[in-house]
Amino acid sequence: MVKRVLVGVVFLPLIILLVLFAPQWAFACFVALITSCACWELLHATAKLPQGVYFCACAAAVVIPFGFLLGVDTGVLVLGFAALGLGLVSFGVAIHAYDSAGSIPYEDVTKCLFAGILMPALLSALVGLMGYGSEGHGRMYVMLTIGLAFLTDAGAYFAGVLLGRHRGITRVSPNKSAEGYVGGLVTGVLFSVVFGLVLQLAMGFTVHYLPMIVYGLAGALVTEDGDQSFSLIKREYGIKDYGKLLPGHGGMMDRFDSMVFCAPTILLLSSCFSGF
Repeated sequence: MVKRVLVGVVFLPLIILLVLFAPQWAFACFVALITSCACWELLHATAKLPQGVYFCACAAAVVIPFGFLLGVDTGVLVLGFAALGLGLVSFGVAIHAYDSAGSIPYEDVTKCLFAGILMPALLSALVGLMGYGSEGHGRMYVMLTIGLAFLTDAGAYFAGVLLGRHRGITRVSPNKSAEGYVGGLVTGVLFSVVFGLVLQLAMGFTVHYLPMIVYGLAGALVTEDGDQSFSLIKREYGIKDYGKLLPGHGGMMDRFDSMVFCAPTILLLSSCFSGF
């Protein structure tokens, strides 16, 4: 627990400083670091593939965020080429293995495409948000997303510890309680509203609170779903953590699993209606 708190105390302020003050290319480098590490961790935990395929998947995971740094159209183009390239490589290796030394299950090929293409594409929504509207607006949308993901987790945890009575609502996380789940949703909505108040009172933004409430509720819902989704994978493969990169937290995948669905959700919602 001490290690977890210490890493959080150092890591979270660094992320905030990076979002608020670093140039967009530096933030894209940070997202690329997350996607590549998460890809490597997920594949090593769940698949048995030649090391070269892992490196190809991680290469795809690195280039996708930089594609979105250059704009949505370029991002989609880079995503398409990365998916085509990794698909050809992974299936080509599987075909060669089947013809010679053994076989690579189809499910391992799909794991490679999920870890190297789909997951990085979803996380790259953070880079898309950074470039949304004027520079200041984009940074605030990223702050909203990160706050929703981290604080929803924290709210669900503390609500479960303090109020949890009805546990075992899912077999994936048997200690998770209904009270904790609701606490996470309430925390997400409250954070979104308070964040809007800060933008309005301290920074002079025009804030629309109904969209902010929608952001908070939807972001909290998908954050909890993301956490449960990657816990499901850990349960299936009998692992506690995806890695050991962050002491007390596990790997990069363990820390940013809830962001996988939250980032694209806020990007899509903010494209439909503006919160500020």
